[in-house]
Amino acid sequence: MSFGLGHGRQLDATGIAIGEDELPPLPDEIATDPLAGVIDPCAWFSNPAQPLEIEIGSGKGTFILQYASQHPEVNLLGIEIAGEFCTYAADRIRRAQLSDVRMLRADATSFLRWRVPTECVRTVHLYFSDPWPKSRHHKNRVVQDRFLADVHRVLVPSGDLRIVTDHDDYWQWMEAHADRWCISPPEPWQDRVYVREEFKPADGAGDNELVGTNFERKYKREGRPFHAMVLRKR
Repeated sequence: MSFGLGHGRQLDATGIAIGEDELPPLPDEIATDPLAGVIDPCAWFSNPAQPLEIEIGSGKGTFILQYASQHPEVNLLGIEIAGEFCTYAADRIRRAQLSDVRMLRADATSFLRWRVPTECVRTVHLYFSDPWPKSRHHKNRVVQDRFLADVHRVLVPSGDLRIVTDHDDYWQWMEAHADRWCISPPEPWQDRVYVREEFKPADGAGDNELVGTNFERKYKREGRPFHAMVLRKR
């Protein structure tokens, strides 16, 4: 299937997209040790000592490009499950000569759970993730108790999860989860408490924008309302 993403040009993700040599297969030991497959994503960057931030669902890379240009002191990892979009975003990053941004094609929830070390991420960005509106598909939504537990584990102390959506029902779902996790997280994660804070527009966002993604700009033209929150690791 062709999306015309390259507009006729040859896409080149060299040096930006994470290759198989940089992410080995999960070992059999994860059956008994959940952290047996953990790697060091900071090693994928030229300056591993810089703070690491992750964007889930980078799409064509609009947000991550804008944000990276404002934060050269941060290592940014974009995760996108769609191969075409991941390659397109990586090509844009390469052309922009942003040395501290990498792209990974993967399921982000699995990557956080099995691959990311404890307390190594400063911020997780989750903007306009698929709302999966039908009830039978709610299990596919990114925001779940398991996801919030995994994000809490990988965040550094006082690190945060930043969320934006345009979907009213998904927002109610998110708020219900946030209320629980800011008061009494479910078992066995009672010690993984968040504090909810106001969402402030991201650096690089335009006037009257929250983050400046392609989805946000499209939905803004359609007159959709936006909902946003920050969950900070207590």
